[in-house]
Amino acid sequence: MSRDRWLAPGRALLFVCSCAAVLAATAPIAANLRAGWRELAIGTVASLGAFALTMFFVRWDTLRMDDVGAAPDRRSLARLSFGFLAGLLLVSAWASVVLAAGHGRWVRATGVDARAATVALAGYLALAGREELAFRGYPLRRLESLWGLWVAQILVALVFAAEHKLGGAAWTDALLGPGVGSLLFGMAAIATRGLGVPIGLHAAWNFGQWFLGMKTEPGFLKVVSNQSDGQHTHLISIIAYIVVMVLATLAFWLRHRRQQQLLGASLY
Repeated sequence: MSRDRWLAPGRALLFVCSCAAVLAATAPIAANLRAGWRELAIGTVASLGAFALTMFFVRWDTLRMDDVGAAPDRRSLARLSFGFLAGLLLVSAWASVVLAAGHGRWVRATGVDARAATVALAGYLALAGREELAFRGYPLRRLESLWGLWVAQILVALVFAAEHKLGGAAWTDALLGPGVGSLLFGMAAIATRGLGVPIGLHAAWNFGQWFLGMKTEPGFLKVVSNQSDGQHTHLISIIAYIVVMVLATLAFWLRHRRQQQLLGASLY
């Protein structure tokens, strides 16, 4: 096995750790800000840090920003918008399954207005930008080029879940939540050869869950369970989440496979 086959993954791991260090250094600075503004501040600074690190590591590997999907262009906003709309559809599908199962309903919460929703939206966009740059940009592309699509996907998903575990999540929640979600965001990044769509998907999912009151901070709505067994309700929610994410991942994989087939046909 060539030296580069192991050197590049080492750099990918160093990149992820560097992005995590930037995030850790940023969090205390924004600790005194109110919810919403705190996420916006952390996400903005950490995104800028992840982008700067991407530029450094890409130059280190004598690559281009476009090679890792991190080069903005005139279509970036359209891709971001498409991803956001698709993400909202996924959240809606997930919520519809939970509602159809009869295990919960949503009612209007108090104390949250349009201004708070705007700040929350901006914050989740910034945080999604940071996480996609840190995981589905340089690291995923370098691993994919060396070890193939699914090995790269699984490794990045495990590291992504580990970061959430270090953030306080249980291993089961980290693997079934962010870990499964990472497969979708990664497949979207590979299929579209950029980060606009996965950033939109990621931001829409988090914002949608905030809107439905499924985050730690109060949302525009709040969930009222119809079941005395909270564990059963949680299980329904997790199953619906996995089904929605797997189907969406499959859709992007089929698009990627079709692109590969067309590319192969054009070479003959």
